[in-house]
Amino acid sequence: MSLTFRLADATLIARPSGALFWPDQGVLCVSDLHLGKSERMARRAGTLLPPYETRETLARLEAEVEATGARRVICLGDSFDDAASLDGLEEGDRLWLTRMIAGRDWIWIAGNHDAGPLEIAGSHRAEVHLAGLVFRHIAQTGAQGEVSGHYHPKARLAGKVWRCFLADRQRLILPAFGTYTGGLWSHDPALSGLMQPDALAILAGGAVARAIPMPR
Repeated sequence: MSLTFRLADATLIARPSGALFWPDQGVLCVSDLHLGKSERMARRAGTLLPPYETRETLARLEAEVEATGARRVICLGDSFDDAASLDGLEEGDRLWLTRMIAGRDWIWIAGNHDAGPLEIAGSHRAEVHLAGLVFRHIAQTGAQGEVSGHYHPKARLAGKVWRCFLADRQRLILPAFGTYTGGLWSHDPALSGLMQPDALAILAGGAVARAIPMPR
């Protein structure tokens, strides 16, 4: 189901869900949850979407935490759709998230949607350096051993659109984990300019994570 690969000296696992697992460190990493997006859209634009995306995202996240037995969870930014989205969560959803955090080293990395401090358990960081890898929200030119998110990469295969990891020898970009999230095509210049010519797209969202040459 999952796909194992190496980045720098780390052996990592791309999960079909779009989560990343680092067994040696007990780390589960997800990006761009965008919790509270439907509430934010209703608040700002009056656009009404079914308000179930937070629960669906939390259910998938909890399933990954339990399946991997992760001791540390790193959320790579844009975990909340804006700085006010945490306050807009229903009480049951907030308690659900709090229970998941309890007993784990839970790290919230600042994103461009949720750059400010959040009133929720866990530590809040700009980026994290761990055993030769750096975790941050947006990829930086020339970085080595970098794990990031932000772009919500997607690719098309056999007429179907897939969320995907983008991986080369220097960096890894995670897909968006949140339910109400769009995506940026892997052939967009913003992504093709970051990734090396031999980069892979690891397709997520199905029963199996599978790698193909990154569509350009």
